Amino acid sequence: MNYFDWAFGVVGFSPLWALVYFLVFTHVTFIAITLYLHRHSAHRSLDLHPAVSHFFRFVLWMTTGMVTKEWTAVHRKHHAKTETDEDPHSPVIHGLSAILLQGVEYYRDAIDEETLKRYGKGTPDDWVERNVYSKFTWFGVAGLLLVDVALFGILGVVVWALQMIWTPFWGAGVVNGIGHAIGYRNFESPDNSRNICPIGIFICGEELHNNHHTYPNSARFAVKPWEFDIGWFYIRVLSLFKLARPVHTQPVATTITGKSSIDMDTLWAVINDRFRVMSTYARQVIHPTIKQERRGADSYFRKLLRRGRKAMNAHEIVLHERDKNHINQITKRSPALKRIYELRLSLIAIWAKRSGNADEMLAQFRTWCREAEETGLEHLRLFVRDLRTYTVPKSVKPLHT
Repeated sequence: MNYFDWAFGVVGFSPLWALVYFLVFTHVTFIAITLYLHRHSAHRSLDLHPAVSHFFRFVLWMTTGMVTKEWTAVHRKHHAKTETDEDPHSPVIHGLSAILLQGVEYYRDAIDEETLKRYGKGTPDDWVERNVYSKFTWFGVAGLLLVDVALFGILGVVVWALQMIWTPFWGAGVVNGIGHAIGYRNFESPDNSRNICPIGIFICGEELHNNHHTYPNSARFAVKPWEFDIGWFYIRVLSLFKLARPVHTQPVATTITGKSSIDMDTLWAVINDRFRVMSTYARQVIHPTIKQERRGADSYFRKLLRRGRKAMNAHEIVLHERDKNHINQITKRSPALKRIYELRLSLIAIWAKRSGNADEMLAQFRTWCREAEETGLEHLRLFVRDLRTYTVPKSVKPLHT
């Protein structure tokens, strides 16, 4: 054996194999993050077989050195305090460039005893966790360095360095940064979350960030027919072998043809699937009415309607002053859009009080439906007609009783 063979490792100086190894290993790391840390540990939307769970813990220990309790606690705090000064990593508060380039630092700064105690409950506390994974966090990544060098020699050092940069940049920077700054929104969740890309392969479904913030307890991130969540694909594969079980998915109200009474099931169905209901309201009521108002309008008002179209459907947290100004001008010039916008806000206000008395909420909802029908606006009438058919699937219990 040549004296210098060690410099090229077992595989030898092979950039192609090093690239394949890098892509496969980083992909497995992202699978571990999204399935184990995110969907299983943080949100409890997925049950994993103990063997699968421990495999993911080991992979994360080697590739990232992250501790399950710390990651879970910081992520739960992010959902509890989204877009506020207490949010561990909001680009709305700290700026996109700061989160994108320093996401890991913001994550580490958020780890303190109070956060771990309040948000880190239910995470692993076995012997291995206490004496290996949590105690010797850098042993894993050091072991990965030895593996990389053994495989690729000097080139393995480069592979290892890229692994150490790659996952934090995409996981902490891109998801937490771009996912709250740039992209499209299927739902007007009470935050600035965005879907980065409809095809969730590169970071295993985490691209569908707005969908996740809308339904945080869902094991499935894809919502629209054209969206794909490869994380959900892996869940289905694991489920075939009894190695995983989805606990929750997005709540979808069912309908009963011919149903016209507004009962408690109607109310719970609307509340449970409220973001989808408001998306339907935008599509079936606001957008067609704007289209009608543009007919015969002067050029200035048409331009105003075009600019304010998204703003009239948006959650107040994402509205800028110019958006609010557009809404004010539109509602002053159009009585129909003014009434539609007011009814939109009053419908949202009903489920904002969903922890209150159920009978009172039902009465308020019935009043809302009656007032909407009495406007004489056809799009509102049809929307209420469809709402009357909503009911809760038999397998779903109300969120509040």
